Amino acid sequence: MPKNSNASESTPQPASYGDAVQQLEQLIAGLESGQLPLEDLLAHYQKGTELLSYCRDRLQAVEDQVRLLEDGVVKPWTPE
Repeated sequence: MPKNSNASESTPQPASYGDAVQQLEQLIAGLESGQLPLEDLLAHYQKGTELLSYCRDRLQAVEDQVRLLEDGVVKPWTPE
C-alpha cells in the first residue's frame, strides 16, 4: 500500500512511551465501543499498529541498554 511508505511522515511519533500507551488505550476504547464507522475503525487499527511498533521499539532499546551493564555501570545509549 502506498500509504504505508509515508506513514511516518503523516503521523508524528508519540512524545514518550507513556504517551504512546495512553494513545493506545484511547484507540482500544474507541474500537471496543462499537460506535465507529468502518473507515474510522481502519484508521484506529492502523494507528494502533504504529503505536504498538513504537512501544516495542522503545522496550527493545531499554532491554538493549540493560544488557550493556558492565561492572555495575550502564554504558550510555543513543537512539538509532
